[in-house]
Amino acid sequence: MGLCQVDGINVLIVCSLSSCIIVSGDARLAKNVKNKVFSFDLISKDPSVIACDMSKTPLDSSTVDVAVFCLSLMGTDYPSYLNEAQRVLKPGGWLLIAEVKSRFDPITGGADPNKFVKAISELGFTSVLKDFSNKMFILFHFQKKEKRESSKSKAIEWPELKPCLYKRR
Repeated sequence: MGLCQVDGINVLIVCSLSSCIIVSGDARLAKNVKNKVFSFDLISKDPSVIACDMSKTPLDSSTVDVAVFCLSLMGTDYPSYLNEAQRVLKPGGWLLIAEVKSRFDPITGGADPNKFVKAISELGFTSVLKDFSNKMFILFHFQKKEKRESSKSKAIEWPELKPCLYKRR
């Protein structure tokens, strides 16, 4: 295992695995691991980043060991990004999410982190870690279940994530 830091966020990467999908803009994390990494963004200015809709990556199903979403669930259709991660991850694969903490603060209008975890769990993941210890960011670690439980035709209730407002420093 290895620990990489991007924008002040420590992200655990399981380095013994063969492939990793990174959903971010500039592939900084990808440049810090030796594994095969696929980096995606809607628009790419870096040749190592594949431009595509994150809900429809060019990867085959069940081929990826780790999917990392680092400050990248900004679209209103973010559940489709997580559905795509579920599709491409191998059983037992890891879903790592780092987001701005204020987006998950119900007191200030953010989403309830427990409802977020519940929705991802219903997608076919087990929650392994929910870390609020960082001042600015929240980390979630999930592991894809070996077999997805039947959904009983019930749609997943995804919480609306509060828009992220950046402040000039």
